[in-house]
Amino acid sequence: MSSTNDGGGDDVRPPLPVAAAAFVSSFDRFAVSPLLILVSVDLGVSLAQALAIASTYYLAYGVSQPLWGMLSDRFGRLRLMRFTLLGAALTGIASAAAPGLTTLILARALTGALYGAVIPASLTYVGDTVVEERRQPALADLMAAVACGTALATALAGVIGDSAGWRVVFAAPVLVSIVCAVALGRLTEPQREAPAGLLRTAGRVLRNRWVLAVLFLAFVEGAVVLGVLTLLAPALQSQGTGAGAAGAATAAYGVGVILTSRLVRPLSRHLSMPGLMGLGGASAVVGYAIVAVHTSVWTVVAVALLLGATWSFLHSSLQTWATSVVPEARGTVVSLFAGFLFAGSAVGAAVGGPLGDAQQWALLFGSTAGIALLVTSGAVVFRLRYENPGARD
Repeated sequence: MSSTNDGGGDDVRPPLPVAAAAFVSSFDRFAVSPLLILVSVDLGVSLAQALAIASTYYLAYGVSQPLWGMLSDRFGRLRLMRFTLLGAALTGIASAAAPGLTTLILARALTGALYGAVIPASLTYVGDTVVEERRQPALADLMAAVACGTALATALAGVIGDSAGWRVVFAAPVLVSIVCAVALGRLTEPQREAPAGLLRTAGRVLRNRWVLAVLFLAFVEGAVVLGVLTLLAPALQSQGTGAGAAGAATAAYGVGVILTSRLVRPLSRHLSMPGLMGLGGASAVVGYAIVAVHTSVWTVVAVALLLGATWSFLHSSLQTWATSVVPEARGTVVSLFAGFLFAGSAVGAAVGGPLGDAQQWALLFGSTAGIALLVTSGAVVFRLRYENPGARD
């Protein structure tokens, strides 16, 4: 795979080591969903307590983003990814060896904080090396690698957890992370503008009203897509579905991203960014409405596939917007974007957990459909205003 900044042909792709690093980060993040019931039974805790494994991971992933973004602007995207991948390998080992829930939560939080640097740094790398006109398809390709990690994690984690134990799943990404760290050392760091002071850069970014709009949308999208997605497998398991089958059903999300990400390139030639946003958001609304009416393996497969379309069309549009709104502080903006996204996912999982414990799945999914409608409308309106002449001033 190769990347370019010359605006060349349609074959612009992120480099393989960058895509692989994003893959393993995604695999580690999404492997936890089918394991929640297994962990709760093995450690003798409730589902709500076990959900802390996911919510603290997402929170640490999100809270660490501003720091990683400013560090990547100062020290480089590739150097940061190598350092954090090696650190995540160590905390992955600690997760697999954790003797109890408290230690496991701490190890997973540290792992989330370290893997938190990888995807925003890879997104920023694409932003640095691919011209804006071709950036959304390139980012969609990178998100396809992320989706592969998601699909394999949700499909295999439950099966491996059932047969070999949840500890094996947490240990699985360790070797891949080390290989990726070594391979990234063979790439050339892209040129970037000399950064201003950390506080000055952060202040400039946070005073930009369009940055704030994008961050707000990312937060709500994180709650709607990633946070509630985490609860699809437990919803099935609460009805007696095994961890393997529940994981396989939610793995349709990754399949949906892989399939629909192939459509971003041709659709972007005919649809504006607000049009892609509307298409992706409508998919989430319809999906959650379906699973709210009836929760089964097949409706979970349907909503997972539709959420894949949401990720490809709505999320990739928001990501592309984030890479271009303040180009001279791209790393900081993209990391804040990822931070708000995963902070939102932590809130979504934490708020949804008690509803799941109370078996209020219809209320949870129906409310999420309504929120998805609101965030889609907001994204389309904000982007249309941004595209008006003079709106960026």
